[in-house]
Amino acid sequence: MRSNNADHDESGPIPQAEAFSVIAQLKPFDNHRLWRGGKLVHNGGHPAGALAITDLGEEWRCHHRSPFDNVRFNISRQGLSDFSYEAGRSGFNGLDCGQGQLDPVVQGLAMALLPALSQPAHASALFIDHVLLALQAHLVTRYGKVNLPAERSGGLSGRQLNMATAFLAALTAREATISDVAAQCGLSTSYFIRAFKKSTGRTPHRWLMEYRAEKARQMLLGTASIAEIAVACGFADQSHLTRVFTAVNGVSPGTWRRERRI
Repeated sequence: MRSNNADHDESGPIPQAEAFSVIAQLKPFDNHRLWRGGKLVHNGGHPAGALAITDLGEEWRCHHRSPFDNVRFNISRQGLSDFSYEAGRSGFNGLDCGQGQLDPVVQGLAMALLPALSQPAHASALFIDHVLLALQAHLVTRYGKVNLPAERSGGLSGRQLNMATAFLAALTAREATISDVAAQCGLSTSYFIRAFKKSTGRTPHRWLMEYRAEKARQMLLGTASIAEIAVACGFADQSHLTRVFTAVNGVSPGTWRRERRI
């Protein structure tokens, strides 16, 4: 969310829910006021990189009095509790964070999501899942005081790896979440991510992008247009293929094809 306006109307009561609002400031936010239960709890600004966490089970009102640019996450209390339990810990009781605390980790994760927010057609559900899982792990450990167990060192079995990669390779016409892939192996989402990276050296999203780029390389040796190749390899469009292909291979698809036709 962002606005260049210098002043805004004071909000009414923010709808209550069994959830937390997590706001990461991407730019300095010079002036705003915040009330909890009718009591003024903040009157001032936040620097870029500041984090604000509010328990939406309480009553909040706010008044933005300067331009702002931030990313906001609404995360259910049950979701964080389930994440902690799946990772091997119970007893999640909430998040405790002072207003305006600097947190470069959350800011970095928020910024990593900006391309997906600005170009949703090119967004990968696998990538978004990976970022949000990393966010949950950071929040429950740093602000929820949950000590997650040390990562197990084992990777996927050969059968599990074959099932996971075959499932990913078949995703040419639709997207899937990490939970979908983990379910193929009968594993929890958090363990699957660690085990997959242990086995392949890549996240599921990175593996899929490299697989599709390799498929595109093979097709570029033929006569199909780059736009046709993009669709056949599961990319949103030609520009999506070009961006991923260039990131993986260091040159654009057009340049790669020309170099091999000389």
